[in-house]
Amino acid sequence: MPDATPQLCDGRLHKHADYQHVYQQSRKHFSPSMTYFFRLRGDDVPAEGARVGLTAGRVLGKAIDRNRIKRRMREAVRAHLGQLPSRVDVVLHPRKSVKDMDFARLSGEVSTVFGTVRSLIEKRAAKTAVQPASGDRA
Repeated sequence: MPDATPQLCDGRLHKHADYQHVYQQSRKHFSPSMTYFFRLRGDDVPAEGARVGLTAGRVLGKAIDRNRIKRRMREAVRAHLGQLPSRVDVVLHPRKSVKDMDFARLSGEVSTVFGTVRSLIEKRAAKTAVQPASGDRA
């Protein structure tokens, strides 16, 4: 029998379906050492804060290398999660270079990615707020 208690918000994407929603409702964006996708959640999903998912496929190396990359990415994300709007989901795909990258540089890049996500969401919101409704023409 499934547990009926609600999950605590830990700022992470957990379900495969959540990752799929991000991929379907976004397009690929690039930074020097990672690729990222993001989407703004609708009103149908509870506002539990920003959520970030990480992927580390076999192309990044053996399990020990992938786990190291994910640990470093999680720590960098934790430090900058507050930069994201509360209703956004982000998926990060790191490149192999993240494993040996200086942590300060990695953290700065995650901060830049989150700042870019925030500004793109704000631009979208401003653009939709400015457009008049189709029946409002005089």
